[in-house]
This record gives sequence, structure tokens and C-alpha cells, in this order.
Amino acid sequence: MRAMLRWAHADLRTHRGEALFMIAATAGIVASLLLATALFGYATNPWQRLFAQSRGAHVWIHTGPAADAAKLASLDGGEEAAGPYRTATTTVASRGARAAVELRAADPRPPATGRPLLASGRWLDPAVPDGVVLESTLARALWAEPGDRITLPSGAPLTVVGVADTAEPRYRPGERPGTLWALPAAVPADRTGGQVVGLRLADPDATGYAVQRAVTALGARAVTDVSTWQQTRAEAQGDTRLLGQVLGLFGLGALIAAALAVFGAISTRVRGHLRDVSVLKAIGFTPGQVVRVFLVQHLAFAALGATLATVLVQALGARLPGRLGDAVAVWQGLPGHTAALLAVPVAAVLFIGAATCLAAWRAGRVEPVPVLPTGAAPGAGLSRATRAALGLGVPAALVLGWHQAFGRGRRAPATIGRLALPLLLIIVALGAWTTIERFDSRPEQLGLAAALTARPDAGLTDREAAALLAAHPAVRAAHPGLEVAALVPGQTGTIALRGLGTRAAPYPYSIAEGRPAHGPDEAVAGQGLLDLLGVRVGDWVRVTVGGHPQVLHLVGRSIEPENGGRVISTSLDTLRENDPALRATLYQLQLAPGADPGAVRAELAAASEGRLDVHEVTTPADRLSALRGVVVGLIAVLALIGLTELSTAIGGSLRDGERDLLALKAIGLSPRQIAAVTVTAIGCTALAATLLATALGVPFAHWLIDHEAHATGIGAGIAHAPPPPHLAALAAAAVLGAVALTALPAARSARHRLADTLSAVA
Repeated sequence: MRAMLRWAHADLRTHRGEALFMIAATAGIVASLLLATALFGYATNPWQRLFAQSRGAHVWIHTGPAADAAKLASLDGGEEAAGPYRTATTTVASRGARAAVELRAADPRPPATGRPLLASGRWLDPAVPDGVVLESTLARALWAEPGDRITLPSGAPLTVVGVADTAEPRYRPGERPGTLWALPAAVPADRTGGQVVGLRLADPDATGYAVQRAVTALGARAVTDVSTWQQTRAEAQGDTRLLGQVLGLFGLGALIAAALAVFGAISTRVRGHLRDVSVLKAIGFTPGQVVRVFLVQHLAFAALGATLATVLVQALGARLPGRLGDAVAVWQGLPGHTAALLAVPVAAVLFIGAATCLAAWRAGRVEPVPVLPTGAAPGAGLSRATRAALGLGVPAALVLGWHQAFGRGRRAPATIGRLALPLLLIIVALGAWTTIERFDSRPEQLGLAAALTARPDAGLTDREAAALLAAHPAVRAAHPGLEVAALVPGQTGTIALRGLGTRAAPYPYSIAEGRPAHGPDEAVAGQGLLDLLGVRVGDWVRVTVGGHPQVLHLVGRSIEPENGGRVISTSLDTLRENDPALRATLYQLQLAPGADPGAVRAELAAASEGRLDVHEVTTPADRLSALRGVVVGLIAVLALIGLTELSTAIGGSLRDGERDLLALKAIGLSPRQIAAVTVTAIGCTALAATLLATALGVPFAHWLIDHEAHATGIGAGIAHAPPPPHLAALAAAAVLGAVALTALPAARSARHRLADTLSAVA
């Protein structure tokens, strides 16, 4: 044991750089996997915990005011019911901010099912008749907290007495009103009125069947909207889950790359230590002891890196900016946090240990008097192409470097493959970065042609709203439209039916498949809707709006970043053919190039004297801003793994070059030319790995990003390869970095004394 430890210590002192690279790479990999675990927990558990604590309803059904919603309480399969509650739709204002809200009549005692959980303040009290409780996301949008006053369009004030969290769909500016609970006397019975009832089911998996039964009981005409717990959970997880998937994917890829780097490092070290291993065998070391020397050494590196990553994530993870810090803070309070904190590093160390065993096993098979295979004997003859190049006057350093890189049998492809893997993952990361940037630089190509959404109030006619918007010099086009909830075939849920633009001035949808909708009854749909209904482009679909069937021909698939892609889009003219009384409830505004959306929003709000509710259109780039920092961190981790593999390749090339040093000196090469041979060999290896990574990485990145977009409902067609200048910069950095790292050790090796060279050959 003492001899084993002394040999391992001496080997560590000789290869400090490789050890530090391995520790740093392992730390980066484990940190990435821990952050991915935190994001998965943050995406799933908070909503699930909120749903369980509030005894959330599995289905929320909105109906008209005349519907007999109370009968749903006795629906087959239902355990409990919340409501029905009387509702009214309006807007409220606070501190200059406005938001659409659903006023919901509630009793002074919170309900048992679908109970809002107070985050601050208190529940409704008859002693405060104008008191209201705001849903938490709505409160943040209005900058409101308990004790503040908010105002209705009529000027009547309301007092905020509490802020609550709920497992229902949350407020989304310009798309979904926020929930505002008030005493029944404060909810007006006007034309915007309706009812809402929540159902908690005995079998949550039977949600679709329960919705179908509810719609049948009330009649399709009475149901205005349906939201299920699956849709709400998916929306709550949203981009955080996607961020966790990206982190986990790259973490696993980096783990595989690190394991291959470990395998290559040990294999190269075994070849370089054949004499040492033979001596150990000669003095009595068993094959198992030789394997344990390498295994313990690299397990120590992996354990040290994993421990470092675990301590850093636990101590500093909550201080990371943005969503990553929030995710770690929440994750640290979840029940399975400790188990995951231990399981992830242990699994990573075991994975690296398995790769180490495979390579170390080769060391255990070394004979006390090693004999190299004939094909691998040093000084093997030059190929015909190499001799021809020398005969044509090509510099000997370049020709021999090329031969050293690719004329060493099976080891050259293995080295190129291991070095190409981290470069391939870096190209995929750059592809993800480029795709996110396109949402900012080219939003019109990704389903976001409009920069602003304007909603006129009831006192503004269509003609007045259109004239007001057209008068602004920065508004290039104002597309009238509306969005309503439509029952899907089978009446198991609702989707968004959107009518935007007219046939004379169609809305510029981003079509990824098929063609735009031009004629009567033609529409385009998002990928999420196609998957939900099991239809394809070219099919006809039938949806129900307010009891009226709407049959549409899907002529194209559009890129839909919102609502999980569960959207059918057509023109406003098509919807009016089915219901001529429809009027535009919103305008999608395309701005002139260079216009500032924030400034235009403020100017329109001022010009309309508050009669236009204008919001900026949110993009996935806003919600995925944290991914940019993640991509930078992943590139750094992958670069460390690449440097580890590169240092292994340099060490192996120098060891192989020691055998050729006497021959190179004998044919008259100077030390500088001999060093150039090694530098050329490593440069050619890096260039081959870069070309291989680019050839495979660009199509793989395109496929992977489109696959994730398809899974989230946005739809394939958003992926964009990294720009050629970025790929060229990556290739130049890889090759020039490899050359720069090789120059100094190659120069030192070329100046070895004759005695050292003879010793190495021996």
C-alpha cells in the first residue's frame, strides 16, 4: 500500500495540470446537474405543493350568468365543488398600472376547495365592504399590497386587504384577466357577468371525461371557458422546466465527455507508463493492485471536484441572479433536497469511476516485459503520400506532423472523437443562444410580428380606436382581432380561437408548414393544437364557440410561442361570417423599424386618455433570459473538458515523439523543426476534431432545438444554426489554442539531452 501511494503521489506531481483540469471539469459538470435538478424541482413542486395545500380544483368551468352551474356539484366522478361564484369582467388601476380582472364574489369564509392561500394581509371581512383580495401575480403587476387603494373604470375605489396564491391559471397581461376576490355586494351584475365553478375529481386522470359530462349537462352554449389542472401545471412549469431540460441535457453530455476524457487520459498514461507498470509487476504488484492505483487516483479527482461543486451550489446557489437563484432557494426547502444533493454527485463520481475502471483494466494486463504490437512499433514506415509530399519539397515539419497525427493506427480517430465531443456540445449551445437571440432580433419570423397589443375600453368604437392607432407615426399596421375560448371536438377542453386581421390586410403569421390562410373558412394552427386534436395540415376541424359550431380548414402550421401552441388562427372576417355581431376586442400593432415599444405605448395611452390598455408583447427571449448565463457557464465547463482532453493528447504526442527524437535529429532536423512536428500534429488533430464537430454539431443542434420546440407546442422551425463567423471563430480558437498550448512543452521536449532520449527509447 505504501508503494502504491508513493507512486500515485509522484505521478500526481508530474501531471498537476491534468489533475486540476479534471477536478475543475468534474466540478462544473456536477454543478450543472445540481442546477438542473433544482430547476426541475422549482418547476414542478411549488405548483404541486400549492395545489395540494389549497385542495385545488381539477377543472374550472366558466359559464354564462343564466346557466344552472350548481348542478355540476352532483356530477358523476366529482368529489367536491367550489362555487358557483358570480363573476364580472372589468379593469382596475393602481399607481399608473392597469390590468384586466375577473371580479369574483366570495364569502367572508374561505372555501374548502380551491382555497386561496394568503401570502400577506387577510381574507375578506364584512367590516370592509369595499375590500378585495388580489391574486399574487396580479398584485405584482399592479404594484399593490395590503392597505393600497385601486380604482375601477367608474372611479370607485377598492381597498386591498390581502394578496393570495392560487393553483388556478395566473394573470397574463393582454391575454388572461387576473382574479380579484370581493364580497358579493361589490360584484356588479352587468353584461360582463358570468359564473365560475371548480370541480375536484376522484380520478384526476378522468379530467377530459368530466369536462365532457359538464358541457353536456349545461349545454355547449352556456360554457364560455374551461381550464384543467394539466394545462395550469404545464403553464406554471413553463420555461423553467425547459431550462431544466437544457441544463440536464448538457450536464449529461458534459458528463459523457468527461468520462471519455478520463478514459483517454488513463489510456495515454498507461502507454506512457508501460515501463513503470512493468517494474511494478516485476516487484510483485498484482494486476488488481495496478488497477487500484489508477482507479483510486482518478476517483479522488472526481470526488474532490464533486464535493467542491456541491459545497458551492449549496452555499452560493441561492445568490445566483435571476431564476437560477430563485430555483435553488426554493429547491433547498423541498423535501427531497438532501437526497438529490447527495445522489447527483455520487452518481457522477460512479459514472467517472466506471470509465476509469475500463481504462485501468488495460494497465492491469501489461506484461512485466511489455512487447508492442508490430503495427504499433515505433519508427513504422512512412506512407506513400507522405513520401511523395517530402519529395515535392513540402516542409518536413508539416509532413511529419501530419504523419504523426494520422499515421498512428486506431489511436488517432479515438483522440479526434474525444476532442470533437465537447466542441460539438459547444456548437449546440451556440445554436441555442442564436435561436434565443432571434426572438429579439427577428421576432416577426417566429410568430411575434406585433410589438404591442392594444385593447380599447367599452367607450371607444372600432372606428375611433383604428383612427387613433393609425394616427401615430410609429404604428406601421394595426390589425384588429379578438381571441375567444373554443370547445374542442368531444368537448373535453378549450383552446384559443384567434381572429386577426382581415382578408384585405391579413396578419403576417409565421408559417412553418403549408401556407397562410386566405380564403373563407381557412385557418392556421399551432403545433400544440395539432398534437392535442391529432390532426395534420390539410384536415378540417370543428370547434364550438358560444354554442355555435365553427368548421375550419387547416391550411398551414404557424409558429405559436404562446398558450403552448394550442391556438387556431384565422381572419376576423372568417369569424364574423359565423357571427356578424362580433367586434374587435384588441389590436396587434406592428411598429416601424427602430421604434421604441415602451415610448409608443406611453404615447398611445396618453393620446387615448386612458381608453386604450396597451401592453408590450412578451417573447420567449424575455422568459429565457436566464438561459444565456447558463449557456456561458456550459461553454466554460465544456472548454475545461476539451482542455483536459487536449492536454492528454499533447502528453501522448510528446511521449510518442520521444521515440522518434533520435531519428529526427539524425536526419538533420533542428530542435525548432522537431518542436514544429509536434505542434503540427496537435494542430491537425484539433482541426480534424473541429471539422468533425461542425459537420455533426450544426444539424444536431438544428434537430435538437426543433425537437424541444415541438415538445413545448411552439412547433419546429425556430432553430437557427450559429452564424458562420461564430463557427469560424470557434474553429480558430480551438486550433490556435491547441497550437499555443503545445508550443512550450514541444520546445522543451525537442531539447532533451541524449541520455534522456536514450532512456525513453529504452
